[in-house]
Formats: sequence, structure tokens, C-alpha cells
Amino acid sequence: MAIDWLDLPAPPALPGLFLRAALRRRVTGRSLPELGVRCQVTVDPKHLARYRQICGFSDEHRLPVPYPHILAFALQMQLLTDTRFPFPLLGLVHLENHIRVLRPLGGLGPFTVSVQVQDLQPHDKGATFSLITQLHDQLGLLWEGDSRILCRALRLDGKTAERAAETTLTQTTLAHWRAPADIGRRYARIAGDYNPIHLFAATAKLFGFPRAIAHGLWNKGRALAELGARLPDAGYSVSVRFQKPVLLPAEVRLLASEPGSHGQFSLLGQNELSHMSGSWQPLD
Repeated sequence: MAIDWLDLPAPPALPGLFLRAALRRRVTGRSLPELGVRCQVTVDPKHLARYRQICGFSDEHRLPVPYPHILAFALQMQLLTDTRFPFPLLGLVHLENHIRVLRPLGGLGPFTVSVQVQDLQPHDKGATFSLITQLHDQLGLLWEGDSRILCRALRLDGKTAERAAETTLTQTTLAHWRAPADIGRRYARIAGDYNPIHLFAATAKLFGFPRAIAHGLWNKGRALAELGARLPDAGYSVSVRFQKPVLLPAEVRLLASEPGSHGQFSLLGQNELSHMSGSWQPLD
């Protein structure tokens, strides 16, 4: 697939993109565009420190594993609000997130961040696609993220692809923390993602939630901060499935399997409600 790349001199300003997203309410096509957006970025050490603090990462010489998603957020918004992208951004649901760490995430850049969409598939609740984000340095591909997203407004013929069976590992409690009522607003100020479902109970209710919900990538970041010593510096992937939303405020508990090259983890809430399940493994 030949990608039509939009090369930007700097990450785009978010306010205009949020307005564009708010005005877009209908599906305009049934296929994904061969379109990508890319830009050179550098890391602001003060911003990085704030991200580490809100997710609980230690102050080390590598970027936190989910941090490239933060670097790419404005580019993702640019792509998903482009007139050639056929689905309205509001109402899209982040189902899964997969990250591949090819080499240690050292340094502050410059990096080239790129985003594109691919792999539109039928789903029992609509259609899913992948938002692919890549981080390159002078040596090539460094990191890749695949956000699997559901669009309920489109129906395609076919069924949801069956998930391969996975051996379940024994998990024990590793950590627990409180997700306060304002964590969505605090995370938004760092990530740039002001999705109304994360901000206030009143805005979340407009989308069918009784209260604001924690951002899935904050849940994943907070979990990976606790798992840090169990993960290698590079050469692995870490995947999660987002399950029941974390209604704010909440108390949650992280479980994990024993340290090893392969592992599994879970984020549980009250009455053992499963909010997120994940795993890590070496790259093929």
C-alpha cells in the first residue's frame, strides 16, 4: 500500500482539531484512506517529567514505554479529523493497544513520528481498524504502537476474528492505587486528550457513562510503571485489552505473573471487576 504522506513542519495545534472533531457526526465512506501524517519531534524534559509523575514512572534515562503515544497525539488527531478519514472521531472506542519496543528508548530526539490507519475488519459491534504509530530515530524504527479502534457507526459483512487461545498464568497482587475523580482532567493537561468522557461526570453522561472514566492509556501507563523491573529494556511487545471502564473515583488492583520473558497482568476493580488484561513477550 502506497501511503500519501502529509509532512508537517511541527505538530498541529489541537484546538482547531477538537472543533473539527466536534462538528463531524456521520460516516462518509466504507474504506480507509491510504493516508499518513508525520513530523519531526523532540522531547521537552519538563513535559516528560510531568508524564512520569502522573503515571508513576521512575526518573531514568529511557522514555516510558507508552510516552511516544503522547508525542504522536496531535498527529493522530490530524489524521482522524482529515476529511478523507471516513469515520467521526467522537464515539470511536479504543479496544486494544499493542506496543513493540525494538530498541532502548534513549535520548530526547529528534525523532520522526508517523501515524497511519490500516486493517479495517468486521466486528460484532461495528467495524475495527488499527491506528499505527511509529517512532524513528537516525538508525530507523525504534518503537511501534497499534491502537485497535472500534467504530460502531459502520457495519461490514463478516464476523469478529476469533482470538487465539492463550495459556493463563497465575497472577498475584503487585500493587494497588486510587484513581481520583480528577485524574482524567490532570492526564488531559499532559496528554492533550480532552475527550469529554474523561473530564466530568456531566460530560461523560452525554456518552452514556454514569461518571467520568479513566483514560485507557493512563491505566496502561500506570500499570507499566509498576511492572517496570519485570520488563526488558527492548526487544519485546506489551499488549492490553481494555475491558470495563474505570469509573472515577475508583480503587484498583494490579496483578501480575512471576518475572520472566513472558508474562501477564490484570487491572481489577471492586468485586474483581476486570478493567484491563495484558501480556508481555519477546519480539518474534
